[in-house]
Amino acid sequence: MKKYPRAAIKVDFGTEVRLGPGKVRLLELIAETGSISEAARQMEMSYRRAWLLIDEVNGIFGKPVVETATGGAGGGGAKITPLGEAVIVAFRAIENEATELIQLKLAKLLAQRGRVRRET
Repeated sequence: MKKYPRAAIKVDFGTEVRLGPGKVRLLELIAETGSISEAARQMEMSYRRAWLLIDEVNGIFGKPVVETATGGAGGGGAKITPLGEAVIVAFRAIENEATELIQLKLAKLLAQRGRVRRET
């Protein structure tokens, strides 16, 4: 269950180069399904779009976050590299810590909203 208020984080690495919840979710789905195609389908995007997003994340960190195997008799597939797993873990930790900070900083203000009297 999500806590509210919560942080919605996008980390900028330069002009139009970001890491956010969408790219991280794509990595999580690849890890879960073992397939870029299936991850893309679940996110309602094209396979090409998924690859472009993976390539952006690869560019940010300078190394692959996903490894692929060519299809054939044994089938293809994809898996997250140790770097990809570290990206997921770090991003989700940043989100959780930012959410906790937001809740801490806004707790008094949010508690007062029920006490505000409006003039009629």
